[in-house]
This record gives sequence, C-alpha cells and structure tokens, in this order.
Amino acid sequence: MSSKETVYVDASNQIAGRLSSKVAKLLLSGNRVIVVNAEKSLVSGSRTSVINQWKERLELSSRVNPIYGPIHPRRPDNILRRMVRGMVPRKKPKGASAMKRLRVYIGVPAGVDPSKLAKFDDAAATRPIPVYVTMADLSKSLGWNE
Repeated sequence: MSSKETVYVDASNQIAGRLSSKVAKLLLSGNRVIVVNAEKSLVSGSRTSVINQWKERLELSSRVNPIYGPIHPRRPDNILRRMVRGMVPRKKPKGASAMKRLRVYIGVPAGVDPSKLAKFDDAAATRPIPVYVTMADLSKSLGWNE
C-alpha cells in the first residue's frame, strides 16, 4: 500500500495485538486508517484467564485521587485504540499526528463501502475459535453497556 491514502481495515476475526501492530505501521507511514468491526476482533487465551487478567489490570488506580487516572477503557473501540497507542511513539510529534489519523468504529459506519475493507492474513485467527475471546465479550465482562 502506498503512503498518504485512506486504508479501511476490517477487524473481524483478527487477533487484536497483531492487528494493532499492522495499523501502527500504516499510521507511522503517513496513512489515514479507519478500523471497523472493533467488537469482532479477538484476544487470544481462554475466556476465564483473559477476563481475569483484564480485571486485575482495572484494579490499578491512583494513590492520590482516582480522578487522576489511570483511566481504563471498557468499550471495544477504545480498547483497540489504546492498543494501537501503545505501539506508536505518542509523545513525539510523528506519533501524535499518527494517532490523529486513526479512527476505530464499532460495526461498519454509514458511508463505508464493504468492498474496500482490507484484512491482514498474518493477523487472522489460525487456531480453533474456543481459544479466543471476542472484544465484545471482554468489554461486556468489564462493564460495557451496549
């Protein structure tokens, strides 16, 4: 894909971490990236272990006042956006401008042509589905109300 173009990425049945690294590379090369179906992306691991690990992560809070953070995302689109943010040098100007070019959506928004959606073959789930947890299931267990 050439630089400086809009890339539409379908996150359904894609492993979230691998997808995030591909999206981060596209952003840093100057592309505008729109990720759709964030709730259908997958996190690898058994359901109980994945949910327990994420709930332990939510227990981290500020010693001074909880209003100061850390703020933990619970919606699938925000979780995926935060994963990409961890793979971009966000405190540098190129990383900050890269994050401004990222859009993550739950479902497919109106105006997006389904034939334009790209998938990454190396980010696709390869093992049987019971080994993965969808981002929607994870978010619901963390307290997300649709």
